[in-house]
Amino acid sequence: MTIRTDMATGSSGFGRLLLAFALGAVMIAGAVNGESRSITIASTTSTQNSGLLEWLLPQFTAQTGIGVQVVAVGTGQAIRIATNGDADLLLVHHEASEREFVAAGLGIARHPVMHNDFVLVGPGSDPAGIRGMNDVTSALRRIGSGEHVFLSRGDDSGTHKKELELWQSSGFDPRPASGGWYRESGSGMGATLNTASAMDGYALTDRASWVSFGNKGDLEILVEGDTRLHNPYAAIVVNPERHPHIHANEAQAFVDWLTSRKGQAAIAAYRVAGQQLFFPDAVPQAGAADGH
Repeated sequence: MTIRTDMATGSSGFGRLLLAFALGAVMIAGAVNGESRSITIASTTSTQNSGLLEWLLPQFTAQTGIGVQVVAVGTGQAIRIATNGDADLLLVHHEASEREFVAAGLGIARHPVMHNDFVLVGPGSDPAGIRGMNDVTSALRRIGSGEHVFLSRGDDSGTHKKELELWQSSGFDPRPASGGWYRESGSGMGATLNTASAMDGYALTDRASWVSFGNKGDLEILVEGDTRLHNPYAAIVVNPERHPHIHANEAQAFVDWLTSRKGQAAIAAYRVAGQQLFFPDAVPQAGAADGH
């Protein structure tokens, strides 16, 4: 079992322990030959709130005896936590940031794990008239030019980074409207969707968070299927040369399991309301037919 959290700070040593308790990261206990072994994963709110990690981690622990703590935050914050040495492993979803992390010598290697996709949601009344559009940047331009309420996470998460990239591609800059029709929640995906629902606003969300979200109100998926909405996730072991206390062997064991046929099949098998939320990338044939 793990507990959601949307913020994190900390440093190595004692700060690492405080971080785990302050954020409510819960240990899944494991032992091998009487010696306790564990890792801390800095991951995203989407892997946590969708229930995926609660599905995967007990299987990994049962097979390896390695316990897992999870700090679930936005991708940007997860990377900062790992940079400080307060996590052994990253599991996040912003490829450019991941490659920068490895190139800087902070991580050992980037391992593609899985993907899903982003969708653009909004009120059923759809005042911007974007329903069914297959070009997400055109849809964003229509929202912006009409000054229709748009909820941004505004938290440096992978979703927020993707949203900003899409706005840039659209040629429309929403930042001058911050606090007006363009609202930055500074929160996780669930809180942002709650606000969008309450304000009849539009928002970008990953599909896993959307399917798992229980307070949709009048919100609907209005734009999906654009190839630019592809959302890959990767795992990176933190470099023990930067932080000697890192449990690199145990973290690599998790990466090896996650990217094995068994781990990839477990990812593909996870369902919410009968819907597959994540699609394996390391062993694509381990999962069902990829619809995204």
